[in-house]
Amino acid sequence: MGFDYALVHLRYTIPPAIALTLLYRPLFNRTDLYKIAFLISIAFVSTLPWDSYLVRCKVWTYPEDAVIGPTLLSVPAEELFFFVVQTYNTTLLYLILNKPIFHPSYLSSAKPRKGAEFQWNAGQLIFAASFITGLGLIWNGDEGTYLGLIIAWAGPFALLLWSLSSQFLIALPLSSTVVPIAIPTLYLWMVDTLALKRGTWVIESGTKLGIHLWEGLEIEEALFFLVTNVLIVFGLVAFDHALSILLAFPILFPDVPELPSPVLLVQALLTDRSRYGTERIIGIQEGVARLKNKSRSFYLASSAFTGRLRINLVLLYSFCRVADDLIDDCSAESDAREWIGKLTHYLDLAYASKEARLVQKHPDVHSYITENFPKSSQSALQLLPTHLLSYGPLYGLLEGFKTDLEFHDSNFSKALRTFPIANEHDLEVYAARVAGTVAELCLELVFHHTNSVTTTAQRETLIRSGGRMGIALQYVNIARDISTDAAIGRVYLPTSWLKGAGLKPDDVLKNPDNPAIDVLRARLLDKAFGIYREAQPALAQLPIDARAPMRVAVESYMEIGRVLREKGYKLKKGRATVPIKKRLAVAWKALNQG
Repeated sequence: MGFDYALVHLRYTIPPAIALTLLYRPLFNRTDLYKIAFLISIAFVSTLPWDSYLVRCKVWTYPEDAVIGPTLLSVPAEELFFFVVQTYNTTLLYLILNKPIFHPSYLSSAKPRKGAEFQWNAGQLIFAASFITGLGLIWNGDEGTYLGLIIAWAGPFALLLWSLSSQFLIALPLSSTVVPIAIPTLYLWMVDTLALKRGTWVIESGTKLGIHLWEGLEIEEALFFLVTNVLIVFGLVAFDHALSILLAFPILFPDVPELPSPVLLVQALLTDRSRYGTERIIGIQEGVARLKNKSRSFYLASSAFTGRLRINLVLLYSFCRVADDLIDDCSAESDAREWIGKLTHYLDLAYASKEARLVQKHPDVHSYITENFPKSSQSALQLLPTHLLSYGPLYGLLEGFKTDLEFHDSNFSKALRTFPIANEHDLEVYAARVAGTVAELCLELVFHHTNSVTTTAQRETLIRSGGRMGIALQYVNIARDISTDAAIGRVYLPTSWLKGAGLKPDDVLKNPDNPAIDVLRARLLDKAFGIYREAQPALAQLPIDARAPMRVAVESYMEIGRVLREKGYKLKKGRATVPIKKRLAVAWKALNQG
């Protein structure tokens, strides 16, 4: 009886497990726990018979003075724990690196291109050949036995997972696939080197090639840890691939449990790609691209949401962004008003449809979108989940856009022009229309997708508070963008405030960096943080499965306001920016508040 192997865990495998757990703890959800348990169970069941065979055939051995003693099928308890802890650590690292990744956007309904098809075929050939080669090495015995056992055991698993999810795996960023393979592998190579040198476990000389990756590390051991981490990540990718299919296509899978069964996951992976719907995949991809390009704060916050809620929030943002851009990009007021009219008619048709759940398939709505909107914006309108949203806030959003049109000076000289935000009341009404409405719509999606039970009264109270929080965020947005808004002829600071400072809107257009304007920016930020403090307690009353993500969304944006209030802070290209480290720190703090 000895403790050498147990000490390997105490020193080298358990500490990373604790560190990764603490790092990921605020982000843990039931699906993550299910995924971890699922992968550990498969790893344990698939590895135990193989490892038992190696021990009984004395391919490798464990000195009696290195292990405590208890075994299962001749495999020491410490080795059994290794199955678990390696899978746990690699899985957690994968989860951390994949949290920002929006997996449904990497789906494809098209057949693999020639390059991808070649990779798919090459992968299948490699894994099938490795299995056959492994069998041959085992048959021949002697020095190639251990190597043959590794690749013959791993080959079928790798072949299966590659065949099911290779196109999805290849599409993912390398940081989400290669890195969670490489880091644990390199780390375990170092741990294995120390253990082999200490004699914690021993590979019998007659079953190995005698080739070393470096001094003390047998090539078979290096390959073993590489292969096992590859299998773990391949398994995780296949799981995320299946989950993405289930969540992205409600027409194919109307009701998806929070913890889908293995049978349902396999069913998703075997679903013919031609049934996905190209329009929906493109719409999701375009929505993610818009969110990533236009709002880094909200893109970061979106990664804290899960399931169909995250998808529908992205689709809602995509619609709002497209609608705003269609109007803002117009050079003439008449063109902008025409777009508002078209957007209004689109909503009329969408909410008049008896099949609102399938708006993109309804002939009246679909044909109106394709005939009246540019190709780049069509998916955002087709995929807006109107069946989950009240129509009032969407029409209110368009009313806010009408206020933006009043800044056009096509009918008046600049000297005679009256700006629409005359006083503080006008400012609040405008912010409620363009941001408070969006916050209300987001909460409607939260209440639809939550597993928590809330009363109608609770929902109404929280939606009102959400609308107030939206106003606070819009005030921060206005305070940040004074210069960029001035560049397009807009001044959202109330004219009454400007008059009190001895200024006119035209002065802001000419010199938005005037020190006197900084005083008004500070005043606007004070208003923003006052409303934020008023609405903040409602965050604690949100459903538990959306509470922390909503905190991240709010705090990530309010941090822009905090940066603007810092003494001596200088705007960059007319806008405030929050360094990525600070954004991550804010998100971490918000997540830990729960």
